[in-house]
Amino acid sequence: MLLEPRSGLLAAWGNALLAGFVSPDDAVLAIVGTDAVHRVSGLPGETGPVGLTLALGRLRALGVTGYRVALPAPGHPLGLSGPPEFNARALEAEEAVVASGAAYGLVPEVSAVGPEGDLHVEVVWHCLPVREAPPADVPSLSEAERELAEALRDATEVLSRLDVAGSGPVAEAALDAYRARAERGREVLAPGYPPRAVRVLELAQRVGLLVALARENGHGGAVSASEMAARGEALRPVERVSRRAQVAAYNAYVEELGRGPR
Repeated sequence: MLLEPRSGLLAAWGNALLAGFVSPDDAVLAIVGTDAVHRVSGLPGETGPVGLTLALGRLRALGVTGYRVALPAPGHPLGLSGPPEFNARALEAEEAVVASGAAYGLVPEVSAVGPEGDLHVEVVWHCLPVREAPPADVPSLSEAERELAEALRDATEVLSRLDVAGSGPVAEAALDAYRARAERGREVLAPGYPPRAVRVLELAQRVGLLVALARENGHGGAVSASEMAARGEALRPVERVSRRAQVAAYNAYVEELGRGPR
């Protein structure tokens, strides 16, 4: 959970580009991050994959005014609005970007290429038609912040009660890494986002990190099948809240845009 989803980076920096807060080069640099290259396939008017700079410009020319994020999971189409083909691709990738102003969506396909020991990551964003409808199950920022405060308490309680990865050297190292990043004042969201969105995203990432630690670092005291099932049941709603809050934070720019000037 220390790494932002690629869809979040594309949406956040794509929105900053649309708003004029960053240059195309800076936006693409932030989106690509440590990946080798990003391309966009299926873009209207193009016969093959194109670079991200060209793709963002073309989408703007097609009428895109903002980008939203979807982070779906089985049984939870978070941020999606259809059609079924797009939803299925997004669910397989566990993330997607949905444009506002023009009915297009982007789903990443990630691959590692190169010889062993020198692998690098390439991403192809598949541009597909989407249904223009309200996204599923996305809370407001205020709702997300309230849910997160409760989820953080729940996650801590569950980790303690079931004696899973809430303590110990591995968990402490991961949490220390999280704190170090926060203290360095890293840019959580791109320019142009409201402070509340930054606050919500940071807290959502921390809650998600706690859930990830519980799942990745062994069974702890949950030694029986029933105890392991109980742990999974207890953590599932916490993880769901974290994803909902992340989507609310990334989508805050478009939501503010929709409200217009006050």
